[in-house]
Amino acid sequence: MDKGSNVPKINRVVLQNLIAGLSDGLILLENDGTVAWANSAALEMHRVEAVSELGADTASYRRNFTLRYRNNHLLDEGQYPLERLLAGETFEDVTVEISPSDDETECWVHTVRGLVLEDAGAEPDVLVLIIRDETPRFEAEARFESAFNANPAPGLICRLEDERFIRVNQGFLEMTGFSREDIIGITVEELGLFSGCDTGEDALNRLHEGRIIRHREALIPIPGGDRLVIVAGEPIAVAEEPCMLFTFADLDGRRKAQNALRQSEERFFKSFRLSPAPTAISRLDDFVLTEIKDAFLMLCGRKEAEVVGKTASELKLWSDVAARRDIEKRLKDNIPVRNENMTMSLPDGGTAECVVSAERVEINDQLCIIWAIQDVTERRRSENELIEAIESVMTDTSWFSRTVVERLAGLRQTSRGATSSASLKDLTDREEQILSLICDGCSDKEMSDRLNISKHTIRNHIASLYGKIGVNRRTAAVIWAKERGFTGRR
Repeated sequence: MDKGSNVPKINRVVLQNLIAGLSDGLILLENDGTVAWANSAALEMHRVEAVSELGADTASYRRNFTLRYRNNHLLDEGQYPLERLLAGETFEDVTVEISPSDDETECWVHTVRGLVLEDAGAEPDVLVLIIRDETPRFEAEARFESAFNANPAPGLICRLEDERFIRVNQGFLEMTGFSREDIIGITVEELGLFSGCDTGEDALNRLHEGRIIRHREALIPIPGGDRLVIVAGEPIAVAEEPCMLFTFADLDGRRKAQNALRQSEERFFKSFRLSPAPTAISRLDDFVLTEIKDAFLMLCGRKEAEVVGKTASELKLWSDVAARRDIEKRLKDNIPVRNENMTMSLPDGGTAECVVSAERVEINDQLCIIWAIQDVTERRRSENELIEAIESVMTDTSWFSRTVVERLAGLRQTSRGATSSASLKDLTDREEQILSLICDGCSDKEMSDRLNISKHTIRNHIASLYGKIGVNRRTAAVIWAKERGFTGRR
């Protein structure tokens, strides 16, 4: 009797009962290459229902299934895991793609290892192929790879082991102008990913430790310059390797816009400072004056420290409070102010006749008002003196020729500026009453007594009348009435 025949063998029934319920797939192979048994997990991983569908032996298994490595290279005869196991080879974690020979469009991914169970005499007794189905994981990785490549947001993946880039998507290549060959295989430090970042050292320490890198601004060196981005890093696993996924937001457009805005504001302030006209800048929200030209200070008779940080209301800058409020309201409503006649109150008690223009502007992301003021005091004084002289002469025009009279009237109207096109029929009853009393030479108090209304209301009616007929003094109003044949309230 052969000595080896007395050596105890592995109890196959007990072994099969032990491993039948394992989640890993197991195929038991005899020493002659026969497929002896497979658990339900192994059958399910091969999409079959019976052991016979796997194949009777290693040769028929090879005919039933086509195996490839992950690089799409076919496994030749003798390279199938069952064949390597039959040859007495043990191996760890070999990843292969497997398809039915009659339908290679269907594909699964298995990671397999070979195990030889020996009998008591240290001879091979049972050959075991252990299978782990990696299909869901590789499908997820394929979906991630597809999404990563298709994502327009720039992205990079580096391997943590050596911090070299192993993936780059089209978004990053388009943002930087690099080619794929420029990126794959170089390290994070070679790219200079955090060289232009204020917190670059902290980011590199987090990378070395495989920790999350929070959003931070960085300058990426690119051909011909650099690119301002926001970069963040997230630890991930790619093909079971620890990696870091970098995502980017391109800020270069914002930087260019900011530079253009800064240059525009610099040009504006240079123009503002060089202008000889009295100008000032205030905030829109509260009308506090923030920038003052020397010409403005000379006009209003104040020092810069007295004006900057104050409002026109606090300075009591304008005599007509209602007109000032009206201008401010229009500016709040984004209605530009053009050539408004205003009277400025001076610290010495005097006044200055001004023409005011103002418009909203945005400076350093803040809405402001730029004020342009023209001092027309002397011009108005000259115009008034000219009008008085003409009116004095025209009190008795009997000895003038008609042509001279017409020329004097035209000159008087020109000196007043543009006149109103209003006629007598455009006046309200109250305005007609006021005009009649003016023609009678009544003072504000006399008008108040006659009409039984306050002097303040009388002044408001006079201002309304002046505005409508285009005059600014009583004698001009009387002349306007006489020119239209108005002799008093009918």
